Amino acid sequence: MLLIRPIQQSDYPALMQIAVESGAGFTSLPVNEQKLKQKIAHSEHSFAIDAEHPGNQGYLFVLEDTETKEILGTSGIEASVGLSTPLYHFHKSTVVHHSNELNVYNPVEVLTMCNDYTGVTEICTLFLREPYRTGLSGRFLSKVRFMFMAEHPKRFAKIVIAEMRGVADDHALPPFWQWLQSYFFSIDFPTADHLIGIGNKGFIADLMPRHPIYVSLLPPSAQAVIGEVHENTKPALKLLENEGFIHRGYVDLFDAGPTVEAQLKQIKSVRSSHRMQVRIGDVEGSAHLAICNPKVQSFRAVISDKAQIDGHELIINQATADALQVQQGDEVRYLNLDRGVK
Repeated sequence: MLLIRPIQQSDYPALMQIAVESGAGFTSLPVNEQKLKQKIAHSEHSFAIDAEHPGNQGYLFVLEDTETKEILGTSGIEASVGLSTPLYHFHKSTVVHHSNELNVYNPVEVLTMCNDYTGVTEICTLFLREPYRTGLSGRFLSKVRFMFMAEHPKRFAKIVIAEMRGVADDHALPPFWQWLQSYFFSIDFPTADHLIGIGNKGFIADLMPRHPIYVSLLPPSAQAVIGEVHENTKPALKLLENEGFIHRGYVDLFDAGPTVEAQLKQIKSVRSSHRMQVRIGDVEGSAHLAICNPKVQSFRAVISDKAQIDGHELIINQATADALQVQQGDEVRYLNLDRGVK
């Protein structure tokens, strides 16, 4: 059975392996023992406290195969970003150079560095290990965050964003970064990527261009990737677009990957998931449902094709109830994972 639960300290070796497998550009999981252990401890604290509003909480989930006890992937939520460490983006917009006298009207795209997303909630750290990228695992790992937010909305902001990994070449170097490095930085991308991953972001404000950048003056290789995603990130972006996330012109400073956003209450999985009382019994085969309990520190979620809706009750078998740590009459939240699958 596939189970999603909060990460714990014993998961450190698996998290380190995932950090290694995720490669350069996946800054939320640096290959750094101290930072990864801090991330786990911070997540454990966030799940343990009774938060009345979004703050500096970070929730990290793991996907576990309950039979082999192997960790297959992770996903996370940052409750409110940019509060202790600035969150920088470029915003792509259009300015107009216009002369009535010469009858000239030239719209020009510019990139302006900003902190417009300070205080919003961010979904992050979504990574499913390559051998397990089959079936509904990735969909489950992504959507479970929205089910958790639907259960505990006071812990999160009204706006939710996701930073998508940008385009990189065969050597894992973003073409956009290569331009930045040439003119503004004297460090290579792996070094910059590592510094961001361990939270040392001061060099961004020190070295990044402070004035708007005219896109047309960038090399074609850099222009071509602004707002585009890495090939491996396209499935994740499609999932979020199906949830209602849209791109409003904000891109990453280093790889120019898009940041997408949605209103929490308007996210499809938030609106489409429902609370229902549990009845434990024998169940025929059914649609694939993601089912979670309403807890925080003891949050559990599973995929089940052995669940049925009967009036105002959700019938689940004993194995599912045990995995969710619920009993007869308890409430759970469920979401149909088959809807929208093509």
